[in-house]
Amino acid sequence: MHSELIVHAENVHAWYGSSHILHGIDLQIQRGETVGLLGRNGMGKSTLIRTLLGHVTQRDGRISLFGQDASQFKPHQVARLGVAYVPEGRGVFPNLTVRENLVMAARPAVDGRNDWTFDRVMHTFPRLQERLTNLGSELSGGEQQMLSIGRALMTHPDLIILDEATEGLAPLIVADIWRVIGEIRASAIATLIVDRDYRKVLAQSDHAIVLQKGQVVMRDTSENVANDPELSVYLGV
Repeated sequence: MHSELIVHAENVHAWYGSSHILHGIDLQIQRGETVGLLGRNGMGKSTLIRTLLGHVTQRDGRISLFGQDASQFKPHQVARLGVAYVPEGRGVFPNLTVRENLVMAARPAVDGRNDWTFDRVMHTFPRLQERLTNLGSELSGGEQQMLSIGRALMTHPDLIILDEATEGLAPLIVADIWRVIGEIRASAIATLIVDRDYRKVLAQSDHAIVLQKGQVVMRDTSENVANDPELSVYLGV
């Protein structure tokens, strides 16, 4: 793993209207590294993701992505740098087929890599292969989530952000999605993961940060965070 910082956020603040949600957050992600983002509901995890992606416009602090100052970038500019986002609501196009959803997103990486081909995505998600001609709206929640992740991979991102990728899905599908997250991690794509199953997040990540009321209260290797007795205080488990 190169020790190349691809995300470097310093003293990030964010607001929704007059509500001050993030209070001076620092976040670093190295190339190829998986980082878990933990905290109870309403502690600022999704806001932090949306701020990094340029969706939250009331923000302050410095956000550097791949060495570029992205503090004022809009979402499409962030995406062009090689960041893929799998949102909580999945965001598949309901009126396009599975094949169209995948192919429309496909593009080589910024450096020309093209290793996440259509065939590789089919191999990774055999379930989608059976549904190629189905519309996005005809898929189950789990299939939509697989499609959303497959589509993100076909953009050849250097960073993929997964926000609650297993939320509300059946246990078998959840296991499948964690298998794929393991594959993504092994393929040296950097990943930022938010998921309710904090044990799985810690098992599948290199580092973790814990948010409490929009501030970082823990930051360490995932192993150290998992073994820290303070963790239960912040997660309410």
